[in-house]
Amino acid sequence: MAGKQSQLEALIRPVIESLGYQLWGIEFKSQGKNSMLRIYIDTLEKDKGIQLEDCEVVSRQISGVLDVEDPITEEYTLEVSSPGVDRQLFSLEQYVAWAGAEVNVRLRIPFEGRRRYKGIVKGVEDQDVVLIVDDHELLLPIESIDKAQVIPRFD
Repeated sequence: MAGKQSQLEALIRPVIESLGYQLWGIEFKSQGKNSMLRIYIDTLEKDKGIQLEDCEVVSRQISGVLDVEDPITEEYTLEVSSPGVDRQLFSLEQYVAWAGAEVNVRLRIPFEGRRRYKGIVKGVEDQDVVLIVDDHELLLPIESIDKAQVIPRFD
């Protein structure tokens, strides 16, 4: 699956960046007729959010590239979305940028008997995400993280 992610990223990142957006992340769920390719985009301007029209523009452009290159041979639905306030973190750079944020983390395989953690992102060491959980520092290899989602704060 990592190979498919890399291939998709190589195809669509230049398209998204040429339109003036940032590729935040890619999710591909292969489920037969219900397969889904979800692309998260963000704006480079901190005071401006992603609007529906932004998603439509990016979707049309990406759709054309995917139709020509055909990296996914099965039927799928393409969805382009904003990462939102409860954004998922995909890369080490994003963990660094979101240091101090509270996150829910789901691991691919259990670590210390658990697959789910809630904690504060401290940062990154090499290829590991440093997470503070109940005053304990955990080093979680980025490849072991299935999903990490920011818990929004409204204060």
